[in-house]
Amino acid sequence: MLNRRSLLAAVMAAPCLSGSGVARTLQHHVARQSAAPASGGSYAAFLDSVRSEALGKGINAATLTRALAMTKEPNARVIKLDRHQPEFTLTWAQYRERVISATRISQGQAAYQSRSQLLENTGTFYGVDPRVIVGIWGLESGFGRKIGTFSVVDALATLAYDGRRASFFRGELFKALQILDHGDIQPETMLGSYAGAMGQPQFMPSAYLHYAVDADHDGRRNIWTSEPDVFASVGNYLHSCGWQADAPWGQPVKLTREIAQTQLGRGNKQSLSAWMALGVRREDGSAFTREDVSGAVIRPDGPGTEAFMVYKNFDVIRRYNPSDFYALGVGLLGYAVA
Repeated sequence: MLNRRSLLAAVMAAPCLSGSGVARTLQHHVARQSAAPASGGSYAAFLDSVRSEALGKGINAATLTRALAMTKEPNARVIKLDRHQPEFTLTWAQYRERVISATRISQGQAAYQSRSQLLENTGTFYGVDPRVIVGIWGLESGFGRKIGTFSVVDALATLAYDGRRASFFRGELFKALQILDHGDIQPETMLGSYAGAMGQPQFMPSAYLHYAVDADHDGRRNIWTSEPDVFASVGNYLHSCGWQADAPWGQPVKLTREIAQTQLGRGNKQSLSAWMALGVRREDGSAFTREDVSGAVIRPDGPGTEAFMVYKNFDVIRRYNPSDFYALGVGLLGYAVA
């Protein structure tokens, strides 16, 4: 078993991949155009090519037979969901109401209270804020209640065959087969989203291979039903992507005078002393205590609306899903429930 120092050194060597799914945000969805099958042939011929290539990669024939039995023809529902995502735009206020509802906060508080020691221990081990682990857990799977109902092999094979981003999904399919060959999960219980994001953290197979952790030491990295593995995997991800220990992701702030929107945004970082000179204060109107810390002010809904000071750890959360709304939702939900 790896000790903490050797484990963290190993994960820091891995690239920081996108953590969950094909980037999914409630505020921006783009409708997909129809695409011709990438293979140019039948689905059966496509599966034969997958099997042949997987055997060449060293995946066991028995694993392939069982896994590919999960998909007989392209999954029409997967294709429909992928091609016909609705186009709509939410404001930050609308998004916040959806993802940080009173019901979700209540569910999160109950979930956190019954798992507080495990979450605290995981946060300490990886040097990350356990509240952010909870926030990601809550947004991705409703605190473990919703992990998706699609066979990951079926979904990825369908999307690899269908043609849109075929190379990406084909690569993820082979990684899913690699996970199955290792024995971490069985094909029948490898469930996730229509895009192949798996388990409670909604890791794509590539992210799983880099960041999933066997925290309960049962020999399997089980992000579907083992909460120690789920929390450790998210903590490992955040640590690997540069989380700064004992530092916040951000905080609500008050603008005592108007600041042009062009001076705001994640790319406009400066010291808190400089922001205070522009009239930025804590939410309660008091001054910041660490004037040397660098941050950026974001105001998602524009002038006269909620504003937040965000720090480096905010950018780390965005590596999981590249959306300001998502990162704010994770941070604020974590603060609300723990």
